[in-house]
Amino acid sequence: MKYNAPVALILSAMATCAWAQATGSSSMNVTAILMFLAFVAVTLGITYWAARRTKTASDFYAAGGGITGFQNGLAIAGDYMSAASFLGIAGLVYTSGFDGLIYAIGFLVGWPIVLVLIAEPLRNLGKYTFADVASFRLQQKPIRILAASGSLVTVIFYLIAQMVGAGKLIELLFGLPYEVAVIIVGVLMTLYVTFGGMLATTWVQLIKAVLLLSGASLMAFLVMYQFGFSFENLFAEAVKVHSKANAIMAPGTLVSDPISAISLGIALMFGTAGLPHILMRFFTVKDAVQARRSVFYATGFIGYFYILTFIIGFGAIILLLKNPAYFTDGALIGGANMAAIHLSQALGGDVLLGFISAVAFATILAVVSGLTLAGSSAISHDLYATLVLKGERDEKKEIRASRIATICLGVIAVLLGIVFEKQNVAFMVGLAFCVAASANFPILLLSMYWRKLTTRGAVIGGGLGLFTAVVLVVLGPTVWVDAFGFTEAIFPYKYPAIFSVSIAFIGIWFFSITDKSATAASEQAAFDAQFVRSQTGIGAAEASQH
Repeated sequence: MKYNAPVALILSAMATCAWAQATGSSSMNVTAILMFLAFVAVTLGITYWAARRTKTASDFYAAGGGITGFQNGLAIAGDYMSAASFLGIAGLVYTSGFDGLIYAIGFLVGWPIVLVLIAEPLRNLGKYTFADVASFRLQQKPIRILAASGSLVTVIFYLIAQMVGAGKLIELLFGLPYEVAVIIVGVLMTLYVTFGGMLATTWVQLIKAVLLLSGASLMAFLVMYQFGFSFENLFAEAVKVHSKANAIMAPGTLVSDPISAISLGIALMFGTAGLPHILMRFFTVKDAVQARRSVFYATGFIGYFYILTFIIGFGAIILLLKNPAYFTDGALIGGANMAAIHLSQALGGDVLLGFISAVAFATILAVVSGLTLAGSSAISHDLYATLVLKGERDEKKEIRASRIATICLGVIAVLLGIVFEKQNVAFMVGLAFCVAASANFPILLLSMYWRKLTTRGAVIGGGLGLFTAVVLVVLGPTVWVDAFGFTEAIFPYKYPAIFSVSIAFIGIWFFSITDKSATAASEQAAFDAQFVRSQTGIGAAEASQH
């Protein structure tokens, strides 16, 4: 297998930077560029190493199940701490103050649900994707089609956020046009997944998590150092300089009505347990014990990180609003998503800016790699194997289909990243969580814990949840007004989870209990055997050795 393309990509990026510097298109940060290129080189080396060890479908989809609980916990944190977490939440706190914390809390509170209800049964019942679990005692074809559809919509919404964050970052860092920056990210993520599979993706996420936690800790320390490690001093100074004054310390500046607040909370809490790229990670460990251990470590890392983003956001308010050098025409250069990046320069000059920029880029690449792998796996393992191969598993054909799907998803991600350029990345991830909470979580939860679930109930109820979530998101302010340019949204709320999740659960319940067919009876009778395996792991596959 030849790797001339990655080398050519690095050389091309260096040449483009030289051109941008020569033409004076942007002020260049040499430190940032060198760190950026170093990370790309290291991760491409990991991809080469992983490609040589990726021989089976288990290797490609689940790294052979040979990742330890601690490693997987750190990788989950790396997968979960996305551009929305680092850039988006810091940007929301910078613009709205206290209300930005609703995202940090919402992203975190879903993990106890994963720990208590999802992790161990998922590992015991599944193999590569959560559709393996949902279809365990139900009909394979309709359930896999629905699960894959929900996964793909979630992945695409999530990818948009990452591509926007990456595009803005590289645009700011290299002085490249936004469109070119997005294309570079698309090419890199496609290389990681196509050649390295889950093993490469896992190690990219591990490295990224360590870098991100280190960088965010350093920034938070430097912010608090300037205020004598006193939150009171930090908040008092932020109130003085922010245009909203005392309002930034009270709720209501970002989410102003109860329906929006509850809907967003439902989306973030239940959506975590329905994210396909997170659920896939539980198949990379050898058993259910390691799966639970993964969640324990991941929750600790993620909770610590969100405390840091809150400090970073308030630090950005104080240090950036006082310095007109970070603004052009009254607006922050690069938009609010770049508040954390500008803050790094204000705190530590070009060296810290270079490090944090490289970390932010590593953050985005790791997450888009995990997302792309989840999306391509849904296409190859759930759709291609079911519809084209008619359920007859052919690992080589599946992996080939997955690699083709990866390229297609890369193209889609680039195009959508360009269309949604102006969106706050935390908002876009909130939409992905809404779809995951409406389409994936109800089916997954009820398939494991409710005896009366039937294929008819799952397909109709889950389909209604998915359809409602997507339609209301499109008709809502974020897409209908901000992206499409209409003056007024048809659906007034940004997040429809309170409606779509309710419709999904009610639909699944109603169409299951009214299903009196023989097939439904056999599916309900199979619950006991499934429940025993989900709780004990008897019959679950063992991990392979690398």
